[in-house]
Amino acid sequence: MPSLLLLLLLALLFLLRPPSAGGAPNPMPEDETLLSLKSSFSDPSFALSGWNSTSPHCSWLGVGCDAAGRVVSLDLSALNLSGVLSPAVGHLHSLLNLSAASNLISGPIPAELSRVPNLRFLNLSNNIFNASFPSSLSNLKNLQVLDLYNNNLTGPLPLEVTELPNLRHLHLGGNFFSGTIPPEYGRWEHLEYLAVSGNELGGRIPPEIGNLTSLRQLYLGYFNSYDGGIPPEFGNLTELVRLDMASCGLSGEIPSQIGGLLNLDTLFLQVNGLSGGIPPELGQLRSLKSMDLSNNVLSGEIPASFAELKNLTLLNLFRNRLHGAIPDLVGDLPALEVLQLWENNFTGVIPRQLGISGRLQLLDLSSNKLTGNLPPDLCAGNRLQTLIALGNFLFGPIPESLGKCESLSRIRMGENYLNGSIPNGLFALPKLAQIELQDNLLAGGFPDTGESPISPTLGQISLSNNRLSGPLPPSIGNFSGVQKLLLDRNQFSGSIPPEIGRLRQLSKVDFCSNRLSGPIVPEIAQCKLLTFVDLSGNDLSGEIPADISAMRILNYLNLSRNHLKGSIPPSISTMQSLTAVDFSYNNLSGLVPGTGQFSYFNATSFVGNPDLCGPYLGPCPSNIDGGTSSAHALSSTFKLLLVIGLLICSIAFAIAAILKARSLKRASDARAWKLTAFQRLDFACDDVLDCLKEENIIGKGGAGIVYKGVMPNGEQVAVKRLPAISRGSSHDHGFSAEIQTLGRIRHRHIVRLLGFCSNHESNLLVYEYMPNGSLGEVLHGKKGGHLHWDTRYKIALEAAKGLCYLHHDCSPLILHRDVKSNNILLDSGFEAHVADFGLAKFLQDSGTSECMSAIAGSYGYIAPEYAYTLKVDEKSDVYSFGVVLLELVTGRKPVGEFGDGVDIVQWVRRMTDSNKEGVLQILDPRLPTVPLHEVMHVFYVAMLCVEEQSVERPTMREVVQILTELPKPADKPADEKPEKPSPPPAAETAINEAKEQQSPTPTPPPPDLLSI
Repeated sequence: MPSLLLLLLLALLFLLRPPSAGGAPNPMPEDETLLSLKSSFSDPSFALSGWNSTSPHCSWLGVGCDAAGRVVSLDLSALNLSGVLSPAVGHLHSLLNLSAASNLISGPIPAELSRVPNLRFLNLSNNIFNASFPSSLSNLKNLQVLDLYNNNLTGPLPLEVTELPNLRHLHLGGNFFSGTIPPEYGRWEHLEYLAVSGNELGGRIPPEIGNLTSLRQLYLGYFNSYDGGIPPEFGNLTELVRLDMASCGLSGEIPSQIGGLLNLDTLFLQVNGLSGGIPPELGQLRSLKSMDLSNNVLSGEIPASFAELKNLTLLNLFRNRLHGAIPDLVGDLPALEVLQLWENNFTGVIPRQLGISGRLQLLDLSSNKLTGNLPPDLCAGNRLQTLIALGNFLFGPIPESLGKCESLSRIRMGENYLNGSIPNGLFALPKLAQIELQDNLLAGGFPDTGESPISPTLGQISLSNNRLSGPLPPSIGNFSGVQKLLLDRNQFSGSIPPEIGRLRQLSKVDFCSNRLSGPIVPEIAQCKLLTFVDLSGNDLSGEIPADISAMRILNYLNLSRNHLKGSIPPSISTMQSLTAVDFSYNNLSGLVPGTGQFSYFNATSFVGNPDLCGPYLGPCPSNIDGGTSSAHALSSTFKLLLVIGLLICSIAFAIAAILKARSLKRASDARAWKLTAFQRLDFACDDVLDCLKEENIIGKGGAGIVYKGVMPNGEQVAVKRLPAISRGSSHDHGFSAEIQTLGRIRHRHIVRLLGFCSNHESNLLVYEYMPNGSLGEVLHGKKGGHLHWDTRYKIALEAAKGLCYLHHDCSPLILHRDVKSNNILLDSGFEAHVADFGLAKFLQDSGTSECMSAIAGSYGYIAPEYAYTLKVDEKSDVYSFGVVLLELVTGRKPVGEFGDGVDIVQWVRRMTDSNKEGVLQILDPRLPTVPLHEVMHVFYVAMLCVEEQSVERPTMREVVQILTELPKPADKPADEKPEKPSPPPAAETAINEAKEQQSPTPTPPPPDLLSI
C-alpha cells in the first residue's frame, strides 16, 4: 500500500510539472547556453567579451529578453566571428529572431534549430556555412524570414522549405545549389520575397511560381542557366515590385503578360538571349522606374506606348538589334536619368527635347547610325555627367551649353562629322575627366583657358584628326592632371610651349602631322612619366635636347620628318626602357650610338639623314671617334664592378651563415602547432606536417614553397609554407592578406582555403589541391599543345568571373594585385580558380585609387599607371587579366620572347595595330583549327583590357559580359581561317568604348529584414 501511494504521488508530481517550450525539457540554463555558443566561436575582435557570468545575460551584446527574462532575440551580425554555430542554440526555446549574418561562420547549419518552435526570423547570410540544407528546419512552422544568401550550401534547392506555411521572405541565392526550381515552390500563400540567384540552376522555370500572388520581389538570375523563356504565368504576380532575371540564359520572347504587373518598379532582363520585339504592353507599367533589356537579341522599334512611363529613370536597351528612329517620346520622359542605347541600328535624329527635363545624368548613343545635330538642352539641369555619342553620323556644332555644364565628367563624341569650334569653357569644366573629339571636322584653335582653374581629374584630351589650327597656348600647362594629350593630324602651328613641362602626369603625347616649328623644348623632359612621344611630321628645328634621357620610362620616341640637326645625344642610348625610336628624314649628323637599346634598332629608324653614320648606315669618317676610348673605359669599369661584386658575394655568404645559425637557435624555441579551420576538417596539423617533404614540392615562389599532400581520408591538398610574422615586423610575406582575403570570400572560381597551421616559425596554408597545376605551367609547358581553344576560352571566362566577384561582390572590395597565369589554378576538369592573395588589398571606397609605397606584382603583368605612379585600383587587375588573355591567344609568355624591354602587349600592338591580318600571325601555332570569330573576340577584349589609360579599360563585370556575348560565326566553317578577318562587332565596339553600365548588384537583400 505505501508503494502504491508513492507511485501515485510521483505520477501527480509529473503531471503538475510545468511544460517546457517545444515539449522538451531544457537541460541547460539560457546563460550557460549562450556561453556554450560563445565557446564555439573565434572572436578576434572581442565583440563578445562582455558575455560572462558577472552580469545578467539579458544585458549582453545582441541578446534581447522578454519581461520574464527569456531570450527572444539574438543578433550576432557583423561581429567578425568565425568558427561554427553550436547545436546548443537549440536550447533557446523562446527565441523568435536569430541573426548571425555577415560573419565567417562555417560548418553545417545545426539541425537543432528545429527545436526552437516559435522562431520567426532566421538570417545566416554572408557566411561560409557548407553542407546541404538541414531538412529538419521544415519543422519551423512559424518561420517568416529565411535568409541564407551567400554561403557554400550545396545539393539541390531544398524542397523542405515548401513545408513552411508562413514564409514571407526566402533568400537562397549565392550558394552552390544545383538542379531545377521545384514546382512546389509555387505553394506559398504569403511569400513576398524569393531569391535563388547566383546558384547553378538549370531546367525550365516552373510556371507554378506564378501562383505566388503575394510575391513582391523575385530574383532568379545571375549564374543560373535556364532552358526556355519567361513563363507567361508570371503575369499573375500582380503584387510584384521587383523582377530580376538577368544573366540566366533566357530565350524566346518577353511575354506580353508582364505588362499586367502594374506595381512593378524594376524590370531587369539583361544579358540573356531574349528575341522578338519589345512588347508594347510594357508601356502599361506606369510605376516602372528602372528597365534594363540590354544584351539580348531584341529587334523592332521602341514601342510608342513607352510614352506612358512617366516614372522611368533608367532605360537600358544597348546591345540589341533595335532599329528605326529614337522616338520623340524618349525625350519627353520627365524622370529619365540614364539612357543607354548604344550598339543598335537606330537611325534619324536624336530627339530635340532630350535633357530638357533637367534630370539626365548619363547618355550613351554610340555605335548607331544617328544623324543631325546634338540637342541643345542635354545639360538643362546641370546634372549630365557622361555624354557618349561616338561612332555615328552626327554633324553641326557642339552645343555651346555644354561649355557651361559643370556636372560633366566624360564627353566622347569622336568618329562623327561635327564641325565648328570647341565651345568656350568646355576645357575648364570643374569635374571633367575625359574629353574625346577625335575624327571630326572641328576647326578653330586649341581652347585657351587663361587663368581659369582646370579640373585636376582631367586625364585625357583627344582631338586627333580634326582641322584645328593656330598656336598651342601657354595655358596648356594648366592641365596638370592630364595623362594622354593627343593633338595629331591637325594644323597646329608655332612652337611647342615650354609650359608643357608642367604636365607632370603626362604619359602619352602625340603632336604628329601638324605644322609645329621651333626647337624641341627641353622642358618636355620634366614629364617624367612619359612613355610615348610622337612629334613627327612637323617643322621642328634645332638639336635634339639631351634632357630627353631624363625620361627613364620612355618606350616610344618618334622625331622623324622634321628639320632637326646635330647629333643624336649618346645619353639617349642609355635609356633601357626604349623599345622603338624613329629619327628618320631629318638633318642629323655624326655617329649613331651602337650601345644599349640602340643596338637593337635597324636602319629604318635613321634613314633620310645623309650625314649619319654607324651600324647599317655606312662607315664613319676618320675624324669621328670610333669608340675605342669608350671601349677602354668600359673595360676598366667592368673590372671594377667585378671586384665589387666579389666583395658583395663574400659579405652575403657571411650574413647567410649568421642568419642560418640564428634560425637553428630559434628552432629549439618553436611553439606547438595550432590548426585554424575554415570548414569541417578530417585531419590535424601532424597530417599536414607529413606533407613537407622534398619529393612533394610542386611549386616555388617569392612568397613560399608549395607541397602536395594526401590526408588520412584520402583527400588531396596543397600546402603553402610561409615564414611566420616576426614580432614588430611590418613584413608578413603576404600571410595576413591571404588569410583575411580567403577567409572572407567563397566563390566557385576562387581557390578554397581549407585552413592553416601556425607556430612560432612557420605558417602553413592548406588549400584544395588542383591536379592540373597553374594555367601558366600548362600553357607554357609541354601540355600547352593539348590545351585546345574551347578549354582556353572556358578558363578565360571562369577566371574573369572570379575576379569579377572580388571587384564587385565582396564587402569590402578586393584588389588581387598579382593576377597572372601562374595564379590561375586548374582542377581535374580544367576549371579555373583564382589563387595567391598574398598581395591583395581591400578597397574601402569603390572607384578610388590607392597609392602604394612600392611596386608589387609580376613583371609583364603590371599596369602602366601602377608601375609609374604607384596608384592602384580595380583597373590595374583588369590590365593584368588582359595580359593573361593575350597569353591564351598567342601561347607566349608575357616577357622574355620578344627582345630586351619588349613585353607581350608591346609586341602584339606592333604586330597588329596597322594590319588586322596580323592577328593571324600571333595565334598560338599549336592551335591546329580554331573558331576564328571567337579568337578575334577574345583578342579584342584583351586589347581593351590593356589600354594604357585605366579609364578606357572595362570593369571586370563588363569583361565577363563581353566575353559571354560571343559573336555568331561567319558563313565559313568554324575551323577555317579566312584571308581577311575582321573584328566581331561586339568586340570592336568594346575597343572603341569602355562602357559605363549601371549593372545591378546580384540579389540584394531588402534594407531591413527585421521589420518583417
